[in-house]
Amino acid sequence: MSKEIVQIFDTTLRDGEQVPGCKLDREQKLVIAERLDELGVNIIEAGFPISSPGDFKSVESIAKLVKNATVCGLTRAVKKDIEVAAEALKYARKPRIHTGIGTSDSHIKHKFNSNRDAIIERAVEAVSYAKKFVEDVEFYAEDAGRTDNEFLARVCEAVVKAGATVLNIPDTTGYCLPEEYGAKIKYLKDHVKHIDRAVLSCHCHNDLGLATANSIAGVMNGARQIECTINGIGERAGNTSLEEVVMIMRQHPSLNLDTTINSRLLYDTSQMVSRKMGMVVQPNKAIVGANAFAHSSGIHQDGVIKNRETYEIIDPADVGVTESSIVLTARSGRAALAYRAKIVGYELTKTQLDEVYQEFLYFADSKKEVVDEDIHEIVAKSKIAL
Repeated sequence: MSKEIVQIFDTTLRDGEQVPGCKLDREQKLVIAERLDELGVNIIEAGFPISSPGDFKSVESIAKLVKNATVCGLTRAVKKDIEVAAEALKYARKPRIHTGIGTSDSHIKHKFNSNRDAIIERAVEAVSYAKKFVEDVEFYAEDAGRTDNEFLARVCEAVVKAGATVLNIPDTTGYCLPEEYGAKIKYLKDHVKHIDRAVLSCHCHNDLGLATANSIAGVMNGARQIECTINGIGERAGNTSLEEVVMIMRQHPSLNLDTTINSRLLYDTSQMVSRKMGMVVQPNKAIVGANAFAHSSGIHQDGVIKNRETYEIIDPADVGVTESSIVLTARSGRAALAYRAKIVGYELTKTQLDEVYQEFLYFADSKKEVVDEDIHEIVAKSKIAL
């Protein structure tokens, strides 16, 4: 049975770039966009064209550059926004306009000073207008996570009738629990007339650390697009992490879901985005962090040396990491020391290893990590016959 493909919508260059201090110039954006296209991303959200002349130019340049992915521009439910986005996207091989409006009672009351019927009217008007410029129109129901499901279904049904091809259901504030978010997607699948005409999309934020879990819950309940960023960067606590959702689907065959992402480029792409945005990847970050395939506990090291799969569910090579790291610390055992000593040229017998290990423990207690150069000193101090 062939796996269903979940579309990967990357918003690193739009939502990701909204992080304070992570502003990119046009050339940097073009380099990242080209890599995202090579990575196998299906949709690249290139920016918010009306927000500034620079953003307009960047979206226009990315539209000219990208060869395979759909190029998307964000707008509000405002005619001028839509017109400017259409102009910026005119060179794209596959253009998409992403328009929408807040649908939660909180947004309707406090942000728009409006009512539900008026919001639906504005949503339909925006989608209908965008359809005059492009065939592919995505509608976002901002703060859908806190929107009443019955009303959200009404909004979705109206914009599908108006021609929306994708329905973005954002958990804008990262509030939902996975069970709630999954149930919301299922409710829309079951209650929106002609839902088969559009793709349901997950756009989850990480305020409570649940963005990845919510996105997976969404696709398990019928969504077929995930909106995400490299390294999970984004406003506040960030967005859904692209590398996490891709590898979760790949590591769990029972989901019967996959993506078109070339996972062997994930680590290098992560490093590229980190450098260009000046945003350090936390060492314990899943999939691409420096410690993702590093082992310092003696028990873990012994297991990994004997068989990698004892403590690693992903082959590092599958995400572009050359090998697992056996990090020598005071918690390391003899197996790890022998392994690292062999790499630097010492084939130690059991008796020699016992003697070197005692010297290693004294040395390791004084340092956070024992590096290859230290092994030579440790072996010399142990005074074993080689």
